Amino acid sequence: MSAQNKPNIVLINADDLGYGDLSCYGATKLQTPNIDKLAKEGRIFTDAHSASAVCTPSRYALLTGEYPIRHGKLNSPVFLKNKLVIDTQKETIASLLKKAGYATACIGKWHLGFGSTEPVDWNKPLTPGPNELGFDYYYGVPVVNSHPPFVYVENHDVVGLTEDDPFVYGQKAKTQEVFEKMKLDAIGGADKAHELYVDEQVGTHLKEKALSWMKGQKDTPFFLYYATTNIHHPFTPAPQFVGTSKSGLYGDFVHELDWIVGEVMKTLEEMGVAENTLVIFTSDNGGMFNATGQKAWAQGHKLNGDLLGFKFDAWEGGHRIPFIAHWPAKIKAGEVSDQLICNVDMLATFAGLTGQKLEEGQGRDSKNILAAITGQTNEQLRSELLLTPHKSTHLAIRKGNWMYIEAQGGGGFSSGKHGAHAFGGPKAISFAGEINSDIEKGKIKEDAPPAQLYNLEKDPSQTTNLYNQYPDIVKEMEELLKSYREEVAASNKTSII
Repeated sequence: MSAQNKPNIVLINADDLGYGDLSCYGATKLQTPNIDKLAKEGRIFTDAHSASAVCTPSRYALLTGEYPIRHGKLNSPVFLKNKLVIDTQKETIASLLKKAGYATACIGKWHLGFGSTEPVDWNKPLTPGPNELGFDYYYGVPVVNSHPPFVYVENHDVVGLTEDDPFVYGQKAKTQEVFEKMKLDAIGGADKAHELYVDEQVGTHLKEKALSWMKGQKDTPFFLYYATTNIHHPFTPAPQFVGTSKSGLYGDFVHELDWIVGEVMKTLEEMGVAENTLVIFTSDNGGMFNATGQKAWAQGHKLNGDLLGFKFDAWEGGHRIPFIAHWPAKIKAGEVSDQLICNVDMLATFAGLTGQKLEEGQGRDSKNILAAITGQTNEQLRSELLLTPHKSTHLAIRKGNWMYIEAQGGGGFSSGKHGAHAFGGPKAISFAGEINSDIEKGKIKEDAPPAQLYNLEKDPSQTTNLYNQYPDIVKEMEELLKSYREEVAASNKTSII
């Protein structure tokens, strides 16, 4: 494929955007006209999933084409002290496309660690990092917008850091609106770098960086991995979006995200490359039921639509995500697909798109879904899918219409403390008015089965646990999970969760 014929690729990975957070997926208390336009002009998927219901392992799967369990106990987010979680010898979507002649960039939230030692020394070059995984350029938020360090990183360096103003841990606190009266310990010192980071300007600032990089690509096809901080808490939309939705700051932050997507599409049009650019819009996991999310819910906005559960859960609300593909040259307008797909499939798909073959041992869990994206087939390309929630005790397996969760509850946060960060488990289900046959008054029933089985074709909201009715299916699913564990343990020569 010649450079002129290779499509540009823009992969927009929103943060914590739930299945019900877009008007094209049924939301009524907010409007997302730019994202809706992508759906109307492209292909919208109704059965897309993140390999994990947690941000860091989900991004690991997206970039490497591997289920997070292959890394070991990667069930939780990493933070400022954690080293890079991806082996630099692994193929990533960036290194793959770079080999195919693409200019590559990651703009936005990284959240996969930096360096090779812990704790990370933020006063030294942050290497290895995105650049060592195939990205020619990186600019963004190194961890997440709710945790320190509240700075930007460009390639290997903290932006604005100087020798006379080093990082010093624990001397300063940054109050976050969403945490109400709580304060997070941020990094003291480094005022010059720290002051560049203004909560209400993060979304617009990263958008400008993304557009600027795209405009600089003239002679080669380009790949932009744009990982927005919208709509992770704290919900800090730019002033022009405040009060624009009917679901509070939560909806306002979604409105800012929709505007960002519109600006990306407008820039592609102005560059004259929109026709032959594959734009994929998706999310890293389901919506999170934190304090602001609860307020939005009270105002009639269901973050994950009619799905059970929230971010961190093995239930559908934790990992079923929006997924829209737009490519005027190849994708017919207005198509809807019920294909079972996963963000782990991007590596094999981009390999197929660029005529490359993955080397043995690379992207072991990735499936080439290009034919599903372009609508060339309606046949299911993926027969099963392994899903990782927050708790390692709750691995889940999807096969056909069946969904099996190996324990009781959702496997996310089980605490009943519905404060600023998150509210999960049976208490959250009851609080939200969701129905599940194992849960009554915010608790797991004493006679509930030890695990869960659902028929998603008949019961997408997972109201009824069929564990006792289909013992043969349960046994088959248990064997599938066991085979994954054994295969991973054998390849890693270690025990896996």
